[in-house]
Amino acid sequence: VGLKNADLTSSMNYLFAAILGTVQGLTEFLPVSSSAHLILARSFFGWDPTVFGLSFDVACHVGTLTAILYYFRAEIRGMIKGIPLAIRDGSESGRPIRLIVVATIPAIIFGLLMADRIEVLFRTPLVCAVALSFGALAMVLVERIRQHDRSEWELTNGQALALGCAQAVAFFPGVSRSGAVITLALFLGLQREAGARFAFLLGIPVILLAALRTGSNILATGQGVDLILLAIGAITSALVGYATIKYFLGYLARNTLDAFAVYRLVLAVTVIIWLVV
Repeated sequence: VGLKNADLTSSMNYLFAAILGTVQGLTEFLPVSSSAHLILARSFFGWDPTVFGLSFDVACHVGTLTAILYYFRAEIRGMIKGIPLAIRDGSESGRPIRLIVVATIPAIIFGLLMADRIEVLFRTPLVCAVALSFGALAMVLVERIRQHDRSEWELTNGQALALGCAQAVAFFPGVSRSGAVITLALFLGLQREAGARFAFLLGIPVILLAALRTGSNILATGQGVDLILLAIGAITSALVGYATIKYFLGYLARNTLDAFAVYRLVLAVTVIIWLVV
């Protein structure tokens, strides 16, 4: 009986891993906060945090990182080729990589100084609900006060740095990294799909560094991991993430962020009601 129960528990954990990987693949790129959804899913359904902890988060982020790298492989090759030009003479060919580097600086600094404190103090359903609400209101507002007709590579270094600060704020769960960057990009006059492309490319170094940092901590503490569980999370998040990037960019070419703002508000209200009841 004990063996059968253990097999059932493992099977259920693998199913939950696929569900969480799907959630990560969707919400990493949609402006609804992946961290909030993972926190809320664990809280709502009571999934074991020792099983779906930091190592599983790292696996899912590796999956979404893989999706970004594959989808934007042509742009990434172009930016890599532009590195010598960006360093040598500051030509326009090196502009994309310069903007990404400048915009990455705030997240690195903020992450080194605050990531551990945020992990301990702010990863709660209440914080998620508050951040989801404020993000929704910002989306609704920015859609109505600006025209959106600029390309992402028309940004100045100062504007790229501001977008990097928006990404850094997304360390707080519920903010949404893509949501914060896209919302500020719209305020700066970028086209919706241009803001999303910049947000996704900007996420590459941050997701990579976060995964390496957390992975090194796991290795240092000697935490045991279920490799099958991690593989399910990584593969699921990669496949769903790729599809999300593809269809979300197409959606933004024709639609506003209003639907995501409504979703965020509904989710926030649901969380508040759940906490009260």
